[in-house]
Amino acid sequence: MKKVLIFGGVVVLLFIALTVVTNIQQTQKAEGNPYGKDRLNAATVNLLDDPNYQNVILPDELAERLANEEDVTVYFYSPTCQFCQEATPRLVPLAEENGIDLVQYNLLEFEEGRNEYNIESTPTVVHFENGVEVERVEGAASNEGFQRFFDEYVVNE
Repeated sequence: MKKVLIFGGVVVLLFIALTVVTNIQQTQKAEGNPYGKDRLNAATVNLLDDPNYQNVILPDELAERLANEEDVTVYFYSPTCQFCQEATPRLVPLAEENGIDLVQYNLLEFEEGRNEYNIESTPTVVHFENGVEVERVEGAASNEGFQRFFDEYVVNE
């Protein structure tokens, strides 16, 4: 019985140590991140070095650009969304090929964007002209679908 208690105690201590180490690693990786937050969701941390997720826009910056009546095309996504994970490696290079500055709004880190911009599902790409929404495409569209959206609504910015 005593051995079982000792073994159980060691297992509990190992889990606690693992949790502490993981939290420290996430905090260290989160320092200096483009999100301006001390703590990030692990799924976001995993994308920090991914070249397809480097054009981050923060909520205040997006609100300011829209208030200034700027044209902006925003990719609303979540790092935990399987459809975003499938669409992003197609969408981001396509936007670059078309000369489109596709800014990326992480809804996992900034959940308030869902209500503020009426985002019902991810991925969603919204084009704003003069600070007003013109059109959106929802879901993991085909490359042709994204291209049609860009051709019809997004002028090379």
